[in-house]
Amino acid sequence: MKKVAVIMGSDSDWPVVKGACQQLAAFGIPYEAHILSAHRTPAEAADFAKNARANGFGVLICAAGMAAHLAGAFAGNSTLPVIGIPMKGGAMDGLDALLATVQMPGGIPVATVAINGAKNAAVLAAQILAVSDDALAARLDAARADMAKQIADKEAKLQAELTTL
Repeated sequence: MKKVAVIMGSDSDWPVVKGACQQLAAFGIPYEAHILSAHRTPAEAADFAKNARANGFGVLICAAGMAAHLAGAFAGNSTLPVIGIPMKGGAMDGLDALLATVQMPGGIPVATVAINGAKNAAVLAAQILAVSDDALAARLDAARADMAKQIADKEAKLQAELTTL
């Protein structure tokens, strides 16, 4: 199975990004997490992105706030799928990061999840990898079935409570 790279622009992103790592681990997907900056370590970030495929990665997840150039910098240096996590914070509370992540030029796409949407970034990475991995696809199906069961259980509890009103 291909690995997923989870890249954050700063260690301050870790409390949110950790959720992506936990979700990848729950699906049994190998991953690496690194701190690389599009602005402070541009050569290292570009080098990582350019060599990611050769180093066994299949998807790149990039979390960054404010100007949020990290996902775009990775997408510009790799043809692997890139998923951007815009991080909450700064003067616009994450809106600037969201806009910077989704507004990519034609030919350089970045799939973007919600602000601080680390878990969904990991699920999307799993879905991308599952295109060619039936066992992973089955784990995703099981996770969806479990979510549906949780909702059904909550609905049953609600209906039982309504009968006592």
